[in-house]
Amino acid sequence: MPESNPLPYAGVRVVEFTHMVMGPTCGLLLADLGAEVIKVEPIEGDSTRRLLGSGSGFFPTFNRNKKSIALDLKTPEGVGAALRLVATADIVSENFKPGTMKKLGLDYDSLKQLNPRLIYVSHKGFLPGPYDHRTALDEVVQMMGGLAYMTGRAGDPLRAGTSVNDIMGGMFGAIGAMAALRQRELTGKGCEVQSALFENNVFLVAQHMMQFAATGKAADPMPSRISAWAVYDVFTVKDGEQIFLAAVSDKQWAIFCKAFGLEEMLADPRLKTNNDRVLARGWMMPILRSHLAGYSAAELSAVFEQNELPFAPITKPQQLFDDPHLNATGGLAPVRMNDGHMAKVPLMPFTLDGERPGIRLQPPHIGEHTSELLKEVGYSDEEIAAFEARRAGAAG
Repeated sequence: MPESNPLPYAGVRVVEFTHMVMGPTCGLLLADLGAEVIKVEPIEGDSTRRLLGSGSGFFPTFNRNKKSIALDLKTPEGVGAALRLVATADIVSENFKPGTMKKLGLDYDSLKQLNPRLIYVSHKGFLPGPYDHRTALDEVVQMMGGLAYMTGRAGDPLRAGTSVNDIMGGMFGAIGAMAALRQRELTGKGCEVQSALFENNVFLVAQHMMQFAATGKAADPMPSRISAWAVYDVFTVKDGEQIFLAAVSDKQWAIFCKAFGLEEMLADPRLKTNNDRVLARGWMMPILRSHLAGYSAAELSAVFEQNELPFAPITKPQQLFDDPHLNATGGLAPVRMNDGHMAKVPLMPFTLDGERPGIRLQPPHIGEHTSELLKEVGYSDEEIAAFEARRAGAAG
């Protein structure tokens, strides 16, 4: 961002007690928008740093633009340092099991006595109620919240292919924090914000709930749904390649037919309107599939792009690193991975004054900013050295 346009949350301090995805996403959003986000980690570091498989990219994805302080919250000294940090904070964010922060004396009721202007964001599995004692995961709430049913085929519930509730739940936590900051401007007081996986998932499937409310008919899982549009599907074409193609209006249907020599279908009175074509999919789609099967995916992409028709190649995540649009628009930025090598990570999917909020700080090393932060809140060099010695001993 140009110096004349400071990031919107510059000057806001966030202290986060978070791990995994949901809580760190909240801090990531605020950090990308300029907040100083301080990540309080255990002496041995956030366990997310050591995950394998599908979790191996979590830490560099969700922890850029943050500082790290390593504290042992099982000791009075560690909690004391955390309390000093909280006293300087605008926002505290946490996503531990219910009761954990209370045991540490770091719950909202305790901290608001220390800092009445504090905004306290809790990321949980469920908002307070009959389910709030349950342990939740993204997969748990997708199963019980209707999303897995809608994603999979009938009789085969399937979780979505990414951590949708964790990420969106963290985003709603950040939105709640933003709202609370504005409310504090009006009242002078902080408040508690709660965001939850289950309620987030229900918000995601609200359109299917409301479809039932509107029609009295239950929504079918997405693979077996009756589409609202006639041509709106994945086609298998030359050499077994796959591509998604769509024509969602009468105008697009006419363009599609003319582009591929299907004038007879365009003139067929049984296919005059989109709704006619939806009802005719049983016999119409096999004709279209056969007609397009000899084209390559690249040839179809070129024709659809030229005619401004919707299309999409079936892309694997690893192929996005080389996506020409993402690279040309600055949508990917260099990020340091857990082992130190550099890769590229997607930035926030919006611009401010034409620019994507970028990476100011690489994901921090464990306790990278411990000394400077302790000094800032009044610890002496001797006290800081004692903290560092304990951390070195634990790490060793």
